[in-house]
Amino acid sequence: MRWQALPLLAGFAIVALIITARAILAEAQVADRDASRQAIEAQQLLSSLLSLAQDAETGQRGYLLTGEKSYLLPYQHAVDALPALLKRVDEMFPDGSDRAQQVVGIKDALTRKQAELAETIRLYDTGNTAKALDIVRGGRGKLEMDQIRANIDAIRRIDGASLAARAERMEQIEGWLRLGSFAALLGIFLLGIYTIRQSSRRFQEVAAAQDALSAKNAALLNEIDTREKAESQLRQVQKMEAVGQLTGGIAHDFNNMLAVITSAMNLAQRKLARGEHDVQSFVEAAADAAARAANLTARLLAFSRQQPLAPQIVDANRLVTGMSDLLRRTLGHAIEIETVLAGGLWKTHADPSQVENAIINLAVNARDAMDEKGKLTIETANCHLDEAYAAAHPEVKAGQYVMIAVTDTGAGMPADIVAKAFEPFFTTKPAGKGTGLGLSQVFGFVKQSGGHVKIYSEPGEGTTIKIYLPRFTGPEEAAQPVKADGRSDVPATETVLLVEDDARVRASTAAALLELGYTVIEAAGGDEALQKLGQNAAIALMLTDIVMPGMNGRQLAEQARKHSLSLKVVFMTGFTRNAVVHNGVLDHDVHFIAKPFTLEQLAAKLRDALA
Repeated sequence: MRWQALPLLAGFAIVALIITARAILAEAQVADRDASRQAIEAQQLLSSLLSLAQDAETGQRGYLLTGEKSYLLPYQHAVDALPALLKRVDEMFPDGSDRAQQVVGIKDALTRKQAELAETIRLYDTGNTAKALDIVRGGRGKLEMDQIRANIDAIRRIDGASLAARAERMEQIEGWLRLGSFAALLGIFLLGIYTIRQSSRRFQEVAAAQDALSAKNAALLNEIDTREKAESQLRQVQKMEAVGQLTGGIAHDFNNMLAVITSAMNLAQRKLARGEHDVQSFVEAAADAAARAANLTARLLAFSRQQPLAPQIVDANRLVTGMSDLLRRTLGHAIEIETVLAGGLWKTHADPSQVENAIINLAVNARDAMDEKGKLTIETANCHLDEAYAAAHPEVKAGQYVMIAVTDTGAGMPADIVAKAFEPFFTTKPAGKGTGLGLSQVFGFVKQSGGHVKIYSEPGEGTTIKIYLPRFTGPEEAAQPVKADGRSDVPATETVLLVEDDARVRASTAAALLELGYTVIEAAGGDEALQKLGQNAAIALMLTDIVMPGMNGRQLAEQARKHSLSLKVVFMTGFTRNAVVHNGVLDHDVHFIAKPFTLEQLAAKLRDALA
């Protein structure tokens, strides 16, 4: 392949040489033109010098003939202008030039001529007119002028010969330039033909290579498509496995709870049928199972990031300090608890109850990992997760965070366990020791709050779980006023409008309200509720479901407040669907109670709303 490139390289070299020669010749041509211009300027300067000498002589003779001073004006102008003109002559014809001798002759003759003119004028002015005219008639001035003209003519001949030589040289240069241009064009033309032929051959080679590459790309795309289909099928299988694990865990736990409820209620029914009334233990067992089922649904909502949050400005140091007694009671005296609280800790904006639940969940997991003996450390710090960390963890947004870390001295976890730790119903604890929802609940809450959670663990080295909640940089919120009367033991006398589309839920909730002492008006939907609200001015509070066919609870509340501005509204639902919760945050000044709820929870929520 090297020898094939030699003609191309030689052609480029020839063209480069021709272009270089043309550039050199062009520079010489420019120099010749500059020299010609300078010769012309010199001729013009000498002509001006001769003209001044003639003007001076003309003025002198006119004065001598007439005696009129006005005739001396050309003479005086010449005398004034000659010094500057002679200076330019010295600059243009420096010593050592080929015209220096003639220039000296011109200057000497001009000096003598000036002296002769000045002498005749002086004699005339002093009354020696005859003597002045004798000097003029003597012809000395004419000889000086002839000397000036002769020297100027000599310079003109020298410059003329030089200009002729330069003109001849310029013609030669022009000839060389034309020849060089023709040779360059010919070389470029031949080089273009050669390049086209070479390009045509190479194009054919490239086309053949491209065809081969296209065939390989088609095979590669086919392989990629096959692999993507396989990966999609694998992801679907993994997704189904995850859904299967989730639904299996839910079914397992709910079946256990339903088994307790069903068994307890059947036994209670049998005893009551026999006239026996010692059924308290069965009722308590059923209530406990129902509470555990409610807790399970709450954890599932937390994992799915759909639990309603009520965020506030949280001082994590104060929150951790306030939990010390609760943690000691929960973990037992065998666990040593140490807190390391950072000074100047930033505030965060989160649901404080959920932050507490997260810390308790992590602490309980740590206690179980330490086999109920060891040291638990809770640490707070200001952290900045930079762009590099965010790039390594795509779900993380770079920025400032408040960190809460829980560290234990347990057995630690291998990497494969750490990778699954946040999956719902995944647990390494023995049967009956845990549901596998603790860490998944923490994960869901932190993500719903815009934060990040990370596990650091090695077998035999213990575990650290770090929660990162975004730093709050807005203005401090005003403290919430304490309600004057929010106790559930205050006698209830108000009228409550209950709106629930599910007849069984409506019946049980109405019974609960009646048990609490409220007067209850029931409605199965929004339209019926508005009708009854317009018919009864005594209604003080509306307890409404959110998810209903037609008009939902939020829309109903907006319409109802048009009838009565003082109407209190409490929303209830098992799933909000963004009616009173937006971006996971409960709307401001909204009273909300999640289904299922106990009689005590309902009483407290209603008293709080009515207060």
